[in-house]
Order: sequence, then structure tokens, then C-alpha cells
Amino acid sequence: MSVATNVQSDPRAMALDLAERVIVSLLLGFLAMRFIPSIVNDGNVVNLLLFVSEAVVVGFIVFRRPAKTISRNSSDWLYGFAGTGLALLAVPGGEGALAPAGLVVGLMTAGFLLQFWAKLVLRRSFGVVAANRGVKASGPYRLVRHPMYAGYLLTHIGFLLAAPALWNVAVYAALWCFQLLRIRAEERVLREDPAYLALSAQVRHRLIPGVY
Repeated sequence: MSVATNVQSDPRAMALDLAERVIVSLLLGFLAMRFIPSIVNDGNVVNLLLFVSEAVVVGFIVFRRPAKTISRNSSDWLYGFAGTGLALLAVPGGEGALAPAGLVVGLMTAGFLLQFWAKLVLRRSFGVVAANRGVKASGPYRLVRHPMYAGYLLTHIGFLLAAPALWNVAVYAALWCFQLLRIRAEERVLREDPAYLALSAQVRHRLIPGVY
């Protein structure tokens, strides 16, 4: 039984798709209000890396191309919205970093480059809700099936080490609960495509090589 619907033939899906773009754009504005003062006044590289990373995500969401098919499961829409929106609720770090600045910047830079590499492969075939926007099997998709999320994970770990505020710990804990559910939702939709079944047979792990 199909779990997806054609976006162009579903007015509700089209409305939610538009709402998603508006909501993440507004949340990015709130993120900018929190982070840009510390970036400008203090030259905080960690905060700059996080802001650029999240801004790139929003940019790709706003300018993506329509999906071929998209999940019609309301839970999948929740996972997509939460998995994107929660990341934009982080607050700038202050004192009490848990790791040296070099390690933090290294992790966050590696994470940003990995997720940006994945986005370059996808180009505008990018979205938030579980959908089939075309199966990609090149670049970082030869390493894990969801390299973009792997990049987010590295960036978020790096930022948490630099800014271990209780609020950030709660935000990222909730975020990654939704991200794991989101990955499973995406796979449920994509497994209706023979090309994705072939990719799954070649690339065994979803997020972390040798682990998951």
C-alpha cells in the first residue's frame, strides 16, 4: 500500500508545503536575532558556524523543487517540521565549554562541509517532509544513506560541546528523537522506489558507518 501522495494533486499537501517554508523562514529570523549580535560584537566563530549551517538548510528548503511524491502521514509531517524547526531554537553559548575551541570548530566545520556536500548532490531535490525527490547514489551517499543528517549531527555535537546550556541540551535531545523518526519515515517512502532499494543493498548504514 502506498504511503505517499502526489503533491500537485493534493491541496492540503501544497498548503502545508507553503506553511513549512514560511515557518522555517520566520524561525531563521529569530535565530538571527539571537546569534548575530554575538557574532558581530564578539567575533564568535562557533556561533557563526551554527548560524551559517542552519541558514543554508532554510535556504535549500525555501528554494527546493516540488517533490514527485510526499508522505500523507501526519506523523511524518510532524517529524519533518520538528526536525527542522527545533534546530533553530538553540541559544548562543557563553562560558563553560566542554572541549577545546579547535576541536569544536573542527567538528562543526566537518559537519557543515558534509551536509553541504550532500545538498550540492541533491541540488534543489531537498525537503523536510518524507518524500521522493529523486534517489541519489553519488558523493557522500556512497558512505551512508543519509549523509546530510550525519553532517547535522557533527555540527550539533560540536556546538553542544561549546555551549552546553541546559536549554540547548533539551533542544538537541528532542531534535534528534525526531530526526531518527524522520529518517525512518523517509525510508518508508523511498523504499517504494526500486532505485532506493538498490542503494540500500549497496550502502548498509543510514547515519553512522558501522553503527547505524
